[in-house]
Amino acid sequence: VCTLPGVSASGMGLRLSQKFVFLLFLSGLVTLCFGALFFLPDSVRLKRIFLSKNENPAVTVGSDNELSKKVPGDPEHLRAGLKGGEGANVKLKVSRKPSVTHGARTVERSVGSRAQDERSPARAQEPAARDERVTSAAHNGERASAYSYEAFKKCLLKPALGKNKGTPSDSETLQRREKVKEMMKFAWDNYKRYAWGQNELRPLTRNGHIGNMFGGLRGASIVDSLDTLYIMGLMEEYEEAKEWVQNNLNLISNGEASLFEVNIRYVGGLLSAYYLTGAEIFKQKVVELGEKLLPAFNTPTGIPRGVINLGSGTSWSWGWASAGSSILAEFGTLHLEFLHLSQLSGNPLFTEKVMNIRKLLNKIEKPHGLYPNFLSPVSGNWVQHHVSIGGLGDSFYEYLIKSYLMSDKTDQEAKKMYYSAMEAIETNLVQKSPGGLTYVAEWRGGILDHKMGHLACFSGGMIGIGADDGPTEQRQHYLDLAAEITHTCHESYSPTKLGPEAFRFDAGAEATATRLSDRYYILRPEVIESYMYMWRLTHDPKYREWGWEAVEALEKHCRVDAGFSGIRDVYASTVSHDNMQQSFFLSETLKYLYLLFSDDDLLPLEDWVFNTEAHPLPVIRKTCLQEHGAKHDHGQTDLE
Repeated sequence: VCTLPGVSASGMGLRLSQKFVFLLFLSGLVTLCFGALFFLPDSVRLKRIFLSKNENPAVTVGSDNELSKKVPGDPEHLRAGLKGGEGANVKLKVSRKPSVTHGARTVERSVGSRAQDERSPARAQEPAARDERVTSAAHNGERASAYSYEAFKKCLLKPALGKNKGTPSDSETLQRREKVKEMMKFAWDNYKRYAWGQNELRPLTRNGHIGNMFGGLRGASIVDSLDTLYIMGLMEEYEEAKEWVQNNLNLISNGEASLFEVNIRYVGGLLSAYYLTGAEIFKQKVVELGEKLLPAFNTPTGIPRGVINLGSGTSWSWGWASAGSSILAEFGTLHLEFLHLSQLSGNPLFTEKVMNIRKLLNKIEKPHGLYPNFLSPVSGNWVQHHVSIGGLGDSFYEYLIKSYLMSDKTDQEAKKMYYSAMEAIETNLVQKSPGGLTYVAEWRGGILDHKMGHLACFSGGMIGIGADDGPTEQRQHYLDLAAEITHTCHESYSPTKLGPEAFRFDAGAEATATRLSDRYYILRPEVIESYMYMWRLTHDPKYREWGWEAVEALEKHCRVDAGFSGIRDVYASTVSHDNMQQSFFLSETLKYLYLLFSDDDLLPLEDWVFNTEAHPLPVIRKTCLQEHGAKHDHGQTDLE
């Protein structure tokens, strides 16, 4: 036997045995790790490292996975709800749902900083989508130039701003409308003075807030305010905003953005500004920005991820979302804007992306006909059976009925999906409190949670505008239901006449926030939104009275020396401000109040549909547009 000097044969044998055992152990460990990689539930971030990007797993039907939901804690995210979100102590989000210390509206209608802090380190690269984006961009200039703004105007049934800009005939209503206009000018002037070019104003400290929802984009309050300024006739301020967009809105960014928030605020704001004014700069900017959002859809199912780097096209899911899932209210709140992007650009890709989402949602099983809030963009399965018409789910339902209305009532698929969802919601979620208040509870795997979020208060208006197109025998019922829900939300506005983030109907509570973390108000618009729609549908004067109560409360509790601020506790006798003037206060809250005190021919509902950020988008009358030469051969996609 050959041995090494100074080493016995038995010693050598011992070392070889140890090496063998070690190698055996190592190989077993590697096998275990790789097995776990492919068999643990929805380990999608790791799988996509190894799976080919062209390998699209089959879409399967409804998963029963009930993983625990990580609730977003940062309001910046919450609105998408996202305009809503469930985090109460946030630094401000969204909206959705920015930088307060309360839940913010990002996820809600509606998604925030915590989402970015906890995101998966493995981000999906999107070369195919970027190539797609570049290819379509190459043709966009010539396509977009063919769109006829004059043809669009001929297809409106009424002038957008009415016969006399919606000026009411009675003096009291006119005085109230002028007060809302003064509030808008006050909010705008202070934003311009202390936070110009940044995303939002901090009125107590008199400085600006940028946040991390918009991927490095700036001027959220400017873009969100364009149509409000124009509608109110604040033309000097509108021209300032337009000039900033032309010279300073830089879309070259490598930041990480909420797909939902960028879409509803920036894309929606630029689209409405273009349709109201015809200024080409808005069309140019919105088409360019829309192209940057396309890579988020490059997933095995076509369901977009919630976060996207606007420069690289890399996308990923929110770190707090269960098992890397996408959020119903985020991927379900793209349809209106993307159809108009195809309309303006002539590029059918935008429409194809959102129609693919609808196709998948129609294919998969819905528990009791309901749409849960979390869906895997890899498997196409539901993740957790949590259903809410408030944060995380809200604007999905809103966009179903509004897609039907925006199609000039030709999108029968959207109509069918909306009324089927409404039937399931009524059967499973609509409740009556011991005190006689109608509310929409949340559903968690078959167990009802008897609470309603402020974000869910938009549903009064939504059900109202959908009433006339429901089954004939149900039309009055839907209008009554809309009125009952709006009444419930008005009852939550007490005693300050401002409402909490969420209110409950259990343990003796009647539309009351029983948790300290639910008592804040961040200038949200949803209750006032329903007042505006219900006024237009019924002309019941109580809705204008309720709106005026809200104006007085905003003036008393939220107006400070340098703008408007949310408050931390709507029940406290001493007001504590959160130091944030949300951009949606300018876009939604004040716009809906102004419309509430205007005649109905200011942005008539026959011609205009509001996106979830209150940006008006016109009804697409394809036959009329074709007759007047506005049809793009490549840009029309049948929705029937």
